[in-house]
Amino acid sequence: MKKFLTLTLLAIVALAASAQKRVEVSLKDSGADELVHYWDNSTAPHSNELTVDEQILNSKFDMAQTSSTDFYIYKADPALATGQGIVIVPGGGYYKLSMKFDGFMIAQYLRSIGVSSIVVKYRLPNGHREVPLEDAQAGLRFMRTEGAKWGVDPKQVGILGSSAGGYLAGHASNATPDEEKPQFSIMIYSVVSGMKRSIDRGTFGLMLGRNRTDAEQESYSLQNLVGPTTPPALLLLADDDVRVKPEHSMAYYKALKYYGIPAAVHSFPSGGHGWAGHDEYRYAEPCKRAIKDWLEIMQKDYLKKLNK
Repeated sequence: MKKFLTLTLLAIVALAASAQKRVEVSLKDSGADELVHYWDNSTAPHSNELTVDEQILNSKFDMAQTSSTDFYIYKADPALATGQGIVIVPGGGYYKLSMKFDGFMIAQYLRSIGVSSIVVKYRLPNGHREVPLEDAQAGLRFMRTEGAKWGVDPKQVGILGSSAGGYLAGHASNATPDEEKPQFSIMIYSVVSGMKRSIDRGTFGLMLGRNRTDAEQESYSLQNLVGPTTPPALLLLADDDVRVKPEHSMAYYKALKYYGIPAAVHSFPSGGHGWAGHDEYRYAEPCKRAIKDWLEIMQKDYLKKLNK
């Protein structure tokens, strides 16, 4: 009888997990061409151990408690396509995903200049540091294999993220095997440092868990992960950002330059934190031009290497 009850209880737990509600934004509201459900905690290499239903927050676009991974696909018009593809990982402090402005709006801009992209609805870490990383890496693999069908050159795939998503973009740029790293990264007011003086406690706390040590935080600081094979990076920030201070981006830039890696920094005079994807932002157009210029530079660099 005891064995029967144990098996019954396990079956109920399994059923509850399989019935866990998954949420999504419609293609119409996201502006995406396709939506692909990639995996979830039961099929991915690791689980974030969240068992509650996923949530759409008041914005109707932001998501919380995410435990499944989806790709919103934006295909460039073949007449405009540059052959470049970008994996977008939204911010949200690792407690939510800011899908609209950090994801969908940026993807629509990229599509307008001939760049295909996918916005990754990734699983939040919940103390499992490897989970967002493996979702970002899955996005890179997906863009290289499936993107080739829509004209994306597998060797011209980059990654873009804002705030905690910027951290994830930088993490994927450094913790991914060299042959699978993105060609470049674009990091917008990115979280970088876990050092005591400048740490973003929310992002690092949710990534590493409440029992994290100072040594762990420092070892996951992006400036300490940079090496000779780290890809080039464009860093965008506002000088008056008090949420994630400019010193984060500058620490990453300094580490890149130590290894002679191409990089560019655009520090806008104002805007604080959270302006990515907002067309009403005072410096929205300069921001877009900086991204477009960077993509052109990355393409020229790629073609130069190709023709050697």
